Parts: sequence; C-alpha cells; structure tokens
Amino acid sequence: MDFLDFSSYDLDTWTAFFKEHWFVLVIALVVLFLIVRIVKTVVKWAIVAAIVLGIVVYSGYSMEDLKEIGTKVKDTMQQEAAKVADSVKEEAVNAMVGEAKEATFTDNEDGTFTIKTKHLELTGEPGVNEVSVKYRGAPLGKWELDSTIQSFIDQAKRNG
Repeated sequence: MDFLDFSSYDLDTWTAFFKEHWFVLVIALVVLFLIVRIVKTVVKWAIVAAIVLGIVVYSGYSMEDLKEIGTKVKDTMQQEAAKVADSVKEEAVNAMVGEAKEATFTDNEDGTFTIKTKHLELTGEPGVNEVSVKYRGAPLGKWELDSTIQSFIDQAKRNG
C-alpha cells in the first residue's frame, strides 16, 4: 500500500494547504460527523465517500493521481485475495490429509460421487479429471485431480 506512504510528501506544502483551506476542511469534517451520526443507512457511506472524494479533488489531486491510487488499491486487493485463496486451498488440502480416515464415499443416483468429512465435501464424476470442492460449507470451485486428491478419494472408497 505504497499510496498511503506520506513520508515523501512535502510538509511545507501540506502546511500551506491546511492554512489556506482550513475553513473548508472544518466544514467538511462537521458535515461528515453529522452524516455519520444522523443517517443510519448504507447511503451515508456513499455520501461520506463523495465528500472525501470532493476534499481530495479540492486539495489538488488530479484525476490521474486518483486513477493511479485506485489502480494501486485494486492491485493490492487482488494480491491479497490471491494470498487468501491460496491459504484456504492449503487449509483444504491439509484437511484432506488429516481427515482422510474419516471420509465417507457415496455413489449418487446421477452417476456422481460425493465424499464428506467434518470440514470437506468433494463431488465429482468417475473418469472426469476434476472435482468440486467445498471447505467448511464454502465452495472453492473445481479442482483438477492431483495425487493428494486421488489418494483422498481412494481412502474414502476404502472407508465406505
């Protein structure tokens, strides 16, 4: 989150800005306070965002600066989301390994199979190279069969 790094900003510029525009900033803060205290819906956050955006634009940021900040935020959020997804997938694989002995295998009427444990549910079709995975009730999508998943399926078949 480099865009929040204010260390490279010139203190004299900020001081001059606050001295010149203190009245507008105080009014904006009072309006924000009133909106947060009075309005009780999601609309208040849209109003707050609009006011903050207005202050940012008023402070001298150009639209290009705002687009750059938005791009950095978006990239950071995508990186964090990828980390979280990888972490959840790793937890699910660890659960497969740890819960394999208690996994139950069920042949469904539609030709698919379902494997359930305390935290996992895998659904797939025999002969197809992917399974749908749910971990703690949340769908994680379709995963290609690998050696860990295949050994989990085999253990579940042996368990019954």
